[in-house]
Order: sequence, then structure tokens, then C-alpha cells
Amino acid sequence: MIFSVAKPSLPSVDAKTPPGSRPLQGLTQSAIANRLERALASADGVVGAHCVHELWMRGEMSLNIERALERLWARAAASVPEWLPMRYIDWLPAAYDIALGFRSAEKGRSNIYLVLLDYQDREEGYGVYVGMSKYSPAQRFDQHKAGIRAAGSVLKRGIEVLTGPTMHLQYIKRSEAARIEEELALALASAGLLVKGGH
Repeated sequence: MIFSVAKPSLPSVDAKTPPGSRPLQGLTQSAIANRLERALASADGVVGAHCVHELWMRGEMSLNIERALERLWARAAASVPEWLPMRYIDWLPAAYDIALGFRSAEKGRSNIYLVLLDYQDREEGYGVYVGMSKYSPAQRFDQHKAGIRAAGSVLKRGIEVLTGPTMHLQYIKRSEAARIEEELALALASAGLLVKGGH
């Protein structure tokens, strides 16, 4: 009698899988590395992004994350989801942990967003702007950069929107968004991040 052993199925990810759900969390480091190589070979930006994200959340060395980001953007830029940052940020795992602690029970038209701020010329590294808007995070970032109701920190130092940590805080009630914006800014600052906005 021959018994067949079923291979464990790999977790599936697609364009709608949020990074905060960490679908690859149950895989070993080597399984993620192998899956990343396959994603790079097939120019699959979505799977590649989840691989890089999971390694990042586990505290992989910054040099390895930077190399993986560079390879992924070079090989699969057209399909890399907007939530994957273009550069390494050491506090990104903390931003996810903190932001995922906030919830809104009511739907609405307001969105919470984070913008990466570049203070490296002051040896402060990266900071974050916390905002809320009826516009999508990308639209609101473009408005800031165009000088439309712009926060000075975003106008001068904003380099990209960090959509991943706040994906679950989109289309929420305005009063809830105002509360979360302020509390999220305070929580991020308490964790040692350089924070602007949040008012």
C-alpha cells in the first residue's frame, strides 16, 4: 500500500491581502526567501511585497531589506502594491503594531494617513506625519506637495505615503477619525518616533 503525503499548501496572497494580516507569518525564513526568489523570477510584485514585508516585520537586517526592496522594485515595479515603502524605515514594524491597535466601529468618509518625513539632514532620520482627510492618502499627499492646505513638514520633507499601517482606518466616521488621528500621533511619539500632525 502506498501512502501519499499531502504537501502543506502555501498561504495565498493577492492584491487585496492587507500587509497587516501578515499572511506569511507561519512560514520559515528559508521558505519566505525561496518564495521571494520565485516572485522576483516571475515579476510578481504582490507576493514579493508580502515576502519583504514579513521579513521586515521579523526584524531582518536593514541591508537585506534594502537589497530586497531594490531588487523587487527593479524587477516588478508595475505590480508592487502601494503599501510597500520604497526605502527601509527601521521603525515600520512599530508603526504597524501601534496603528493596528486602533479601530473604528463606524463607517464614514474620512481616512487616516501617514507620510514619511525625511529629517536625515538633521541627523534625526525619518519622521512621520499623521493626518486625516476625506481624500485618499495618495490624493492628500499630492495636495500637501502642491501647497494645498499643506502642512509645512509634509510640503518640505514628505517623501512618500505609508499606506500599509492605516489601511484598516479608511472610510471611517469623521469624529472617530479625529480621535484616532490624535491618539495615533501620541502613541507613535510615545514609542520614540519623530511625529508631526495629529491634530
